[in-house]
Amino acid sequence: MVFIATLKNISSVNLLNKPSYFTLKHVFTFGTCLYSYKYRFFNIKEGSEYDLLLYKRPFKILKKSMKIKRLRNNSRDLIREWFISSHYNNKSSVFFDWDFVNVDIPDIEDKQTVINMAEIASNAYIEIPNTGDWIDVGGGLDVIDDDSWNKSALHGHVFIDDQNKTVIIALKGTSPEVFGVYDPNTGMKDKINDNLLFSCCCGRISWIWTPVCDCFNGFYSCDERCLEKELLDESHYYMIALNIFYNVTKIYPKANVWMVGHSLGGALSSLVGLTFGLPTVTFEAPGEKLAAKRLHLPFPPGLPDNEAYVWHFGHTADPIFMGTCNGPKSTCWYGGYAMETHCHSGLSCIYDIIADKGWKMAIGTHRIKQVIDIIKDYKDVPKCNAYPDCMDCLEWNFYDSLLDTPSIKSSG
Repeated sequence: MVFIATLKNISSVNLLNKPSYFTLKHVFTFGTCLYSYKYRFFNIKEGSEYDLLLYKRPFKILKKSMKIKRLRNNSRDLIREWFISSHYNNKSSVFFDWDFVNVDIPDIEDKQTVINMAEIASNAYIEIPNTGDWIDVGGGLDVIDDDSWNKSALHGHVFIDDQNKTVIIALKGTSPEVFGVYDPNTGMKDKINDNLLFSCCCGRISWIWTPVCDCFNGFYSCDERCLEKELLDESHYYMIALNIFYNVTKIYPKANVWMVGHSLGGALSSLVGLTFGLPTVTFEAPGEKLAAKRLHLPFPPGLPDNEAYVWHFGHTADPIFMGTCNGPKSTCWYGGYAMETHCHSGLSCIYDIIADKGWKMAIGTHRIKQVIDIIKDYKDVPKCNAYPDCMDCLEWNFYDSLLDTPSIKSSG
């Protein structure tokens, strides 16, 4: 596989380290069931039961300065107009202005910083004890008696540094039984979003599977425009993640925002980071490059992968990260997951645990605790490389239902 440029080759990075200390301040949730389509947040009080569940606090993160090219205006209205224009018309009528800005980024060459970022990502899985201290995003205090956490689809943990200058949003990943954890309230929604984001076409990989959207049109033939519109459905996780970002930036309008996440949470963090030009660190994220292409994310013109601000940490024993958890004999297939993509945007930082330690590929190595143990076991973090020639789903024919006549390939 061809790769280009490591982080050290990027001249826009200032190598002067600056430590910051991050603590959890809020948890955002998108409610389902009784609180359908309702964003709410929970303030973390120091010394509370929830506060004591964390790995440790505060999290020490070393920073660097990096020049990033990103949108001058990232307002909700402009982004929505861009999506409507690029997905529902044949040619986008929205044009962006871009700025080069100096922002702080996590020092992903520092081992302890990477470990702490992984532990921040891990905290997104911790459930909130029964509490009524939920606040509606659009209103005042709303005290309730039921467990809102278990009725939510996507969770975002918000960490703030000691100077209130940098915010880290950690998005929760998949919690299916086959990965070692299970949440009966979010597991099915996680599966729908996994199959929508990381399959070639709606999770339709066999006639015995029920697809998660209606874009499949026969053997290896798929309506690309249909897929793109499906990703923008307000009930799916990408759009929910965008709204979590907007709600956080309402509270901290001048703060520098980073994204972090594990598994599905990592892929969603990457997509949000790519949308707004945010430094992003992921752990064992499935390949999200195809989803980014389908979303028509507003990338800066001419930005190569090696100058991106997204770093994907993973290891070779994880079939989810490596894109090999597919086919009738795989654990993902058995669990109903069509994990077909393996290409990542930005830079990939890969621990070759199979060659270095003699590990075997297994689904259990995908768990965030296992990942943290692997990072701790290595003396140094791996070099981060870009793979610009990586492509997914080459055997499929994708057509535009408004412009093309579908061409159906034979099953043989």
